Amino acid sequence: MLKKFFTQRKINIICSIAALVLMWLVWIIAYYSVGNRLIVPSFEDTAVSFWHNLSDGAFWTAVGNSLLRTLLAFVISFVLAAAFTAFALLGSWCKALIKPITVIIRTLPTMAVILIIFKITYGNRSLSPVIVTVLVLFPMIYSQLTAAAEGIDGGIKEMAQVYGISKRDRMFKIYLPLVSPSVFSQTGANVSLGLKVMISSEVLVNTAKGLGGMMQENSVVGAVANLAALTLTAVILGLIIELAFSQLSRINRKWLKGEGGK
Repeated sequence: MLKKFFTQRKINIICSIAALVLMWLVWIIAYYSVGNRLIVPSFEDTAVSFWHNLSDGAFWTAVGNSLLRTLLAFVISFVLAAAFTAFALLGSWCKALIKPITVIIRTLPTMAVILIIFKITYGNRSLSPVIVTVLVLFPMIYSQLTAAAEGIDGGIKEMAQVYGISKRDRMFKIYLPLVSPSVFSQTGANVSLGLKVMISSEVLVNTAKGLGGMMQENSVVGAVANLAALTLTAVILGLIIELAFSQLSRINRKWLKGEGGK
């Protein structure tokens, strides 16, 4: 099975390694081209800062806080998007009512919104990044859920009505299993994006005990190597999140195949 795993994914693995090597080479070239550690830190200095952070309790507190705020923002966004999707499916007028709301939220300038929300929340440096992240994720997740729901074959809906299947069974035994592969496949990217927005918001409002706050502090004192190490941490966290949810998506597809074969 292990051999089959690497055989199927050999090209992806090779391409991923090649991409990492290419980015590392670009970093090295940029470092020697600029020739200033205060602008582009060396890879060695960044690696030392990265490993030092791993033994720092404040670093792990910041990582945990940023991740928890991101997950909270995602859950709120998903629940709101699911509620809006259910309302939109009630009729075309419902969808028409929701559309301008989601369009306006989607087109809001993120940086300006961060500052406005920061003022509205009376300078709450923990709450304002969560609200901003929700405003970014909600319209995107709503579009994804709506597309998945509308993609259900009309024949399946008619069959459920003909056989008198209850609305509860339609929802949990037919519709949700049909849309879950699409939802799971996009969840990792959504959470990863949420983390990026969260950290950016934390940087702007200087959130204490958050990755963004640590980045802002290191930027102010000129600790460029540690700033790069924290940025690398955010990238790695995003990759781990996407990988974890891709595995969940694969497990979900296998489960659905098993259920379908029963």
